[in-house]
Amino acid sequence: MAAAALGAAAASSQAPAATATAEPGAGDEDSREVRVLQSLRGKICEAKNLLPYLGPNKMRDCFCTINLDQEEVYRTQVVEKSLSPFFSEEFYFEIPRTFQYLSFYVYDKNVLQRDLRIGKVAIKKEDLCNHSGKETWFSLQPVDSNSEVQGKVHLELKLNELITENGTVCQQLVVHIKACHGLPLINGQSCDPYATVSLVGPSRNDQKKTKVKKKTSNPQFNEIFYFEVTRSSSYTRKSQFQVEEEDIEKLEIRIDLWNNGNLVQDVFLGEIKVPVNVLRNDSSHQAWYLLQPRDNGNKSSKTDDLGSLRLNICYTEDYVLPSEYYGPLKTLLLKSPDVQPISASAAYILGEICRDKNDAVLPLVRLLLHHDRLVPFATAVAELDLKDTQDANTIFRGNSLATRCLDEMMKIVGGHYLKVTLKPILDEICESSKSCEIDPIKLKEGDNVENNKENLRYYVDKLFSTIVKSSMSCPTVMCDIFYSLRQMATQRFPNDPHVQYSAVSSFVFLRFFAVAVVSPHTFHLRPHHPDAQTIRTLTLISKTIQTLGSWGSLSKSKSSFKESFMCEFFKMFQEEGYIIAVKKFLDEISSTETKESSGTSEPVHLKEGEMYKRAQGRTRIGKKNFKKRWFCLTSRELTYHKQPEFIERKDAIYTIPVKNILAVEKLEESSFNKKNMFQVIHTEKPLYVQANNCVEANEWIDVLCRVSRCNQNRLSSYHPSAYLNGSWLCCQETSENAHGCKPCTAGVPADIQIDIDEDRETERIYSLFTLSLPKLQKMEEACGTIAVYQGPQKEPDDYSNFVIEDSVTTFKTIQQVKSIIEKLDEPHEKYRKKRSSSAKYGSKENPIVGKTS
Repeated sequence: MAAAALGAAAASSQAPAATATAEPGAGDEDSREVRVLQSLRGKICEAKNLLPYLGPNKMRDCFCTINLDQEEVYRTQVVEKSLSPFFSEEFYFEIPRTFQYLSFYVYDKNVLQRDLRIGKVAIKKEDLCNHSGKETWFSLQPVDSNSEVQGKVHLELKLNELITENGTVCQQLVVHIKACHGLPLINGQSCDPYATVSLVGPSRNDQKKTKVKKKTSNPQFNEIFYFEVTRSSSYTRKSQFQVEEEDIEKLEIRIDLWNNGNLVQDVFLGEIKVPVNVLRNDSSHQAWYLLQPRDNGNKSSKTDDLGSLRLNICYTEDYVLPSEYYGPLKTLLLKSPDVQPISASAAYILGEICRDKNDAVLPLVRLLLHHDRLVPFATAVAELDLKDTQDANTIFRGNSLATRCLDEMMKIVGGHYLKVTLKPILDEICESSKSCEIDPIKLKEGDNVENNKENLRYYVDKLFSTIVKSSMSCPTVMCDIFYSLRQMATQRFPNDPHVQYSAVSSFVFLRFFAVAVVSPHTFHLRPHHPDAQTIRTLTLISKTIQTLGSWGSLSKSKSSFKESFMCEFFKMFQEEGYIIAVKKFLDEISSTETKESSGTSEPVHLKEGEMYKRAQGRTRIGKKNFKKRWFCLTSRELTYHKQPEFIERKDAIYTIPVKNILAVEKLEESSFNKKNMFQVIHTEKPLYVQANNCVEANEWIDVLCRVSRCNQNRLSSYHPSAYLNGSWLCCQETSENAHGCKPCTAGVPADIQIDIDEDRETERIYSLFTLSLPKLQKMEEACGTIAVYQGPQKEPDDYSNFVIEDSVTTFKTIQQVKSIIEKLDEPHEKYRKKRSSSAKYGSKENPIVGKTS
């Protein structure tokens, strides 16, 4: 009744609720590509109660990795001398391929030998949704080489009837092992796989073996094996072709995949078991099977003894439809900044109903930023925050929708700002061995605390000076929002002269610079995790910079440090000059004047890292073909050299100007029998590069495509394989200048600093609304209840946690959202049905999970 009454009120007082426009013609989504995009974000929090060493030194030096099946795609820093290491590392990456398991391995670092795997957490892809968005303790499971498998096998079985020369009948099983796909890397290289094919029964175990295929994760075996299934019997016309029931139930084909170890032991890669009775109703059976682990009878019953790992995992798989489907939802979201009050807007409502506001913030910020609507929206939600702030000292200190939106915005648009401001100094700190420890309890033997203080002060002064002189490099979007925050804070607390500065410093110092200093790898300021001593130095610097930024803008009162040694150290900075410098910097970045970044004439640093390149003009044979090199990409050029320290030796650096890049594409594994390869096609010979994993390869291809997308003379076609021994491996053309035999992949957004796929972000928002429909329904009911009953709230109720300032306007927006989501459900459901029907069980896309031991 309440909702009905409110609906009538909304209809009578305002224009009719907008509904989704007519969806494109029936079947249109079938004729155009639906993109399936996967991503993973989360946090590796900590481990506890790890198994200690048996010797007197029980501590371990631990790190954790993330693996897609057996491929490592992320590694944490090493936490030294601990059985309960605290990692606290966030991660985010796109997943460019299919996978079966997401695994987290805890290692013990070993300098002289191979790192020891202590235990693992392995989660099936289909089970990831059960852990989404919440921190969970997982018990570590033992790591057994017989359980570390990935890949699939293509198999065909036939049952033939043979009549011998003397008239007897034999029934023969034909096993055709065709191919495998997605076998793991062995020691970082493609494996040398072979298969054993066995017919196993109560009293028989006939085994045959394929040839070894060299250096490939996708071997094409195409070998046929023959097995006698039943005893020969006299042939009569009455004997129909049937397999004896007692035999068929007890026989099975087992295929084991192995890596040929040559001089060392062969490595088990996985197995499948297929009962012969699959041929009971058909004379042939053909399917793809997922490789399974082997149960060797040694599973530990005390897995809890290995310890446990706390994780926060959020896996998403989005089905992105063609753009026109998202028009109505996109329009409604982009109108959010204009809705009065802001709490009645679609964007704000999404933040209210999501279980985790962070899920809503990322797609919202990116979509609004892409359409230049973020500043008015962030200003409006920040103003709502200020209404509930009673103490100026706590301004913008919570984790509200406003603060999270601004945090995400600074991460997206402030990347280059951090690089030009912090990176040179962070490089100096990380590559230096100077000790900066000033805590008397943590001082090492031989350390001089006064020398350490001087080292720390030198770094703090240098970093502080660079920051307060960087205002001209601050992105315009950040300056515009800081200006709005400053004005609103002054209006909210007119009697506090410092609040105009603390409103800005609470973001730019506390949530931006200080966070980037303490975790430079997260912001792509360093390629690797710093060691323990460097992390400690960065932590002390970050604390000081954070306090300098906030203290200088508030008052000359004593610092807020809890540690006495930090209070003593901070006295070095209690000078008027620091306060003046901070205020001047905050004035400049919150000014209304339009700024032209001083970094526009400098190249934008985009990505760097260590990969392998193929030597130009060398022969195909031998490891010398591929060399480890350090790659660095800016908006002007791609460079590579032996090691980062060689950057000063200009003669050791090889350069490809970005303007000369004609295409960037994946390279088929068959070219060099190596995975994760791509090619940079430019005006000279193609550069063939091998990344360390599929995620890294995907990121490099993406950023190289973006930076070169607007180049003149870009190719429309390319060769997916290499030119070797006088011909292209893909099309066998002999001319090195022959036109490509495959169309180049579609272009991507040209903005090299902010890559935003608005359709994907809108799809993500649609998914969040869909998942949160029950809570959206409660909010709708709450609007109705508020509209009907205007009396005082006597006790908490189901809707007391919602921010509903205008129940009529909020109700109208919810109705619009529900209508649009309902319209979008139709093409999504249609695609799901089509996908499930086209991916036949046993196909390469949907392989059979075979019988295991």
